[in-house]
Amino acid sequence: MSADTPTLLYIDDDKALARLVDRGLTRLGLKVVHAESGTAGLDRLAQGGIDVIALDQYMPGLDGLETLERIMAIANAPPVVFVTASQDSTIAVTALKAGAADYLVKDAHGDFIPLLQVAVDGALRQARLQKARDEAEAEVHAARDRFAALAAEREVLLREVNHRVGNSLQIIASLLHLQASSAVQDDVKAALTNAMGRVAAVAQVHRRLYTSHDLKSVLLNQYLEALLEDLRRSAEGNRMSRLTLKAEPIEIDPDRAVAIGIIVNELVMNAVKYAYPDGSGPIHVDLHGRDSEIELSISDDGVGLNAKSDPRSTGMGQRIVSAMAAKLCADVERDPAHSGTRIVLRFPRTTSTPAKASAEGAK
Repeated sequence: MSADTPTLLYIDDDKALARLVDRGLTRLGLKVVHAESGTAGLDRLAQGGIDVIALDQYMPGLDGLETLERIMAIANAPPVVFVTASQDSTIAVTALKAGAADYLVKDAHGDFIPLLQVAVDGALRQARLQKARDEAEAEVHAARDRFAALAAEREVLLREVNHRVGNSLQIIASLLHLQASSAVQDDVKAALTNAMGRVAAVAQVHRRLYTSHDLKSVLLNQYLEALLEDLRRSAEGNRMSRLTLKAEPIEIDPDRAVAIGIIVNELVMNAVKYAYPDGSGPIHVDLHGRDSEIELSISDDGVGLNAKSDPRSTGMGQRIVSAMAAKLCADVERDPAHSGTRIVLRFPRTTSTPAKASAEGAK
């Protein structure tokens, strides 16, 4: 569209009136092109360079409404001002419904020309606004598509990173398992087994993220089940056979899932070592939602407070549990009513200011 001299296609079979329109609108700053019929007007429109159309209703061949219908079927068609000598309002309504930008009644003497100029200016202004809106919407859609493509690419990369990290950690855990199996000294074997469990706890989070639809959260019931299965296959053998899990499908962010996994690993291994001095027994892991809190408990039916302390213990397990509990903003306590040992952690579903945490249950 020419900003200086817009071109008007005037479609009307009245040649004398067309000359009046040409002279009048040319003085008002428009360039006027005349077509004597609907068919001729469509042919001229196909050549391009038309910014706005004034269209008469009564013409031989295609009438104005038929011509309007064909114009509206053209992509990016110029706006149309419908012009007729008829006073029948139904024609105006029909034309506007068909897509005309405006409508006016003409006379044989050209007195309507100033009104036509106003209608043409309005139609051009409306067309410019519509074009600007369409371009803005197209840019928004394009930006949204670019963002969606970047987000999808980022998700693929994150999945690949989590997959590779999980594999690397699993290799480390396997190496620690081999070292533990070949170790002669019991304290070295125990230390390597504990390290293997801690690495496996972190590896499980990354494996879960690789297969998850949501990279921002981990389903704790699935995560803990996989983690306990790793522990069942660990160096302790049949002493893990009665390890059970009751967990609700609670979603949590990956960082806190790692902390939960490490705590479960430490306290389960603690129970394996000390709860049943003469053999093995049940160890239970329970995870439930309590309103705005999550409750995690690890319990056994063993000797409880009568457990003998290990002089070789470095207290590493207790320090790890304390650190992970602080990361969860968790309160840690021993259940005094339980006959064996039951350690209970309560922490908010969402992160908040760290609460005072203790790990008095880690023997």
